[in-house]
Amino acid sequence: MSVVEEIREQQKKALKDMNTKEKLAYFWDYYKIHTFVVIAVIAFAATFIYQYATNRDYGFYAAVINADTTALTEVNPWGSEFEEYAGIDTEEYQAYIDTSIALSDNDSTQYSMSSTEKLLAMVQTGIVDVIVADTAVFENYAQYEYFMNLEEVLPAEVYEKYKDCLYYTDAATFDTGDDDTYYSQDELPDPDTYVINHRDPSTMEKPVAVGICLPESNKLMQTGCYDYLSNMGTTYQGYPSEAVLGIPVTSTKLDTVLKFLEFMEE
Repeated sequence: MSVVEEIREQQKKALKDMNTKEKLAYFWDYYKIHTFVVIAVIAFAATFIYQYATNRDYGFYAAVINADTTALTEVNPWGSEFEEYAGIDTEEYQAYIDTSIALSDNDSTQYSMSSTEKLLAMVQTGIVDVIVADTAVFENYAQYEYFMNLEEVLPAEVYEKYKDCLYYTDAATFDTGDDDTYYSQDELPDPDTYVINHRDPSTMEKPVAVGICLPESNKLMQTGCYDYLSNMGTTYQGYPSEAVLGIPVTSTKLDTVLKFLEFMEE
């Protein structure tokens, strides 16, 4: 008989003389590591299977940038509420309002950089249907031609409703690769000295309506998540900063976006 077999025989004999409590203690002493490994594997497999089975594509995605997260407790249920409001097929799709994105031109932290990369990737792949941001961030993306011309895509009645809240950018300052336009963000006008009213197209050479300055009646504004702009007296290019909504040119869900505008005014 080999040494291993002899040890096994001794263990069997020892187990026969133990009561239930002693057997459990023996098992725990010798097999607890194995038990932890098995439990971990089962838990991982169960989580993976659940996420795979319940994963749904986005039927609508709104990126709410630089919002005060302390004021956003009301926003969490809006995704499911909007799914019902817009008639989204929840078996296949979900609506998501992402308030986790924080961006700043002057912030080179890892979080800000990863947020920038995340947003860029999602916009390029057509995931993002709405972007809401403070004026400084919004204008930055407007200069890179991220947003649809609302005068071309909004139905007449919706355009009429928001015409006094439209946000304009000057297409004459878009980078075309020649020496007459701004080539990089560093070459854009200094927002501390450059004065321009983005609500007044007459101040621009080639005005394009790319956003809606959210009115106080908007549900998002009612949460107070952008109150810090006025509370801190934040300005950009000579005028008070606002929360602005735009539709990325890569979005293919204009009808759902229009539903979202209705939903936010309910």
